[in-house]
Amino acid sequence: YILVVISESVREGPEAPSLQWLLDNYETAEGVSLPRSTLYNHYLRHCQEQKLDPVNAASFGKLIRSIFMGLRTRRLGTRGNSKYHYYGIRVKPDSPLNRLQEDMQYMALRQQPVQQKQRFKPVQKFDGNSGDNYSGGGQQLAGAAEQTVIAQSQHHQQFLDASRALPDFVELDLGQSNTENISPEDVKALQALYREHCEAILDVVVNLQFSLIEKLWQTFWRYSPPETVVGDTIIENSEIEARLPQSQLLLLCRHEAVLKWMNTCDHLMYHALVEILIPDVLRPIPSALTQAIRNFAKSLEGWLNNAMNAVPQRMIQTKIAAVSAFAQTLRRYTSLNHLAQAARAVLQNTSQINQMLSDLNRVDFANVQEQASWVCQCEEGVVQHLEQDFKATLQQQSSLEQWAAWLENVVTQVLKPYEHRPSFPRAARQFLLKWSFYSSMVIRDLTLRSAASFGSFHLIRLLYDEYMFYLVEHRVAQVTGETPIGVMGEVQNVIVLNDIFLYFMSLSRNTV
Repeated sequence: YILVVISESVREGPEAPSLQWLLDNYETAEGVSLPRSTLYNHYLRHCQEQKLDPVNAASFGKLIRSIFMGLRTRRLGTRGNSKYHYYGIRVKPDSPLNRLQEDMQYMALRQQPVQQKQRFKPVQKFDGNSGDNYSGGGQQLAGAAEQTVIAQSQHHQQFLDASRALPDFVELDLGQSNTENISPEDVKALQALYREHCEAILDVVVNLQFSLIEKLWQTFWRYSPPETVVGDTIIENSEIEARLPQSQLLLLCRHEAVLKWMNTCDHLMYHALVEILIPDVLRPIPSALTQAIRNFAKSLEGWLNNAMNAVPQRMIQTKIAAVSAFAQTLRRYTSLNHLAQAARAVLQNTSQINQMLSDLNRVDFANVQEQASWVCQCEEGVVQHLEQDFKATLQQQSSLEQWAAWLENVVTQVLKPYEHRPSFPRAARQFLLKWSFYSSMVIRDLTLRSAASFGSFHLIRLLYDEYMFYLVEHRVAQVTGETPIGVMGEVQNVIVLNDIFLYFMSLSRNTV
């Protein structure tokens, strides 16, 4: 725990204005970090605005530690580009510093050339000694705009959970399948290289270097561009080739056991990446970071598909299904976070809450229940209890976090009878459908009555539906022993297989 302790001498000394500024703009938080240089730059700007004489970086560090007792220092970042961070402190969500950082990043991004990523010349090597060496290095940045982007990236790292590590992977066992031309050394090499590959992906995500993931995929899968220019090799992969030749990699990719193993590894890795990027779906995230994550999600499938141009189709399908589930999860969670911040403003507005309560009391819930009962087949007592509980929670002017706890309790109570049963996933899906249908009937009644608070209810309904999906998804994952990404990945696999089936059906029709 980090204690905020202010001595009397500091409180009344010349550092008092800076002390108050620190308390107004920063707070302690577990699992987050903030670059020391970013914090000091914030301080210098504050001194400039207030016409104060700043202390040097060392004295400022002592001031920080005199206030936030127990603050730790960590060195984070990729090899050769790491920086010292304060661990356990962050900018407050309502601090004007967040707005400042976003504005600076927006201006910097506008100054960047469209083809900026052509400047990246990654040299990715394996030395076999650690998983840390398989990362995108050699990134050459020049100019004030690029340096500003780096600074904003470091600022945004405080919103991530950089402490999360990649979980252990299960052992790859080919079993009794045909292993002709594949040695035990090949299997071990694949396990080691894929582990290093996944750790490198986690490392660049922690540092918000999203564009380097494309290079990591190209290196691992031995990407060969359609037109290779002599003397301008895109990826240097001679060392990885020495450890596991491409011919052996492609042979391994045809084994069902390898497909399943790699799919399991991907689900674990992608779940860890989601937990890093969005550790709390309800906590405010700067809009620039949200947009960066959404752009990243949009690029993933194209990057991976392009990098695997020489890989067997079954492996491509398996990998694409997993990365699609990851991308979809990022899109959903960022949308959920955006809804949460919009709804937070509504829930903090007393007059809006009173209007919502007044409009809700005019809804004919008996009629709603009568219409919904045939479809939902819910117990009337359960529905009435939820109605009364919802109204009571609204009347108490509960915070967003209190509403989240209420929704979680609803999920727990409804799904409790199905715990430890094979029917749990189906019961969870049925609950989501019933919740959505019932809430749509309430919204319909509010619409027909031209309720003044319809807009507020519509926003709240969108948020609660999405958060219910989030809760149920995690509950199903917990019960089945899967990751949430794995739960969604099963759906993506069905979609991919269905697309393949339809494709071959169309071919058969054309040949008849």
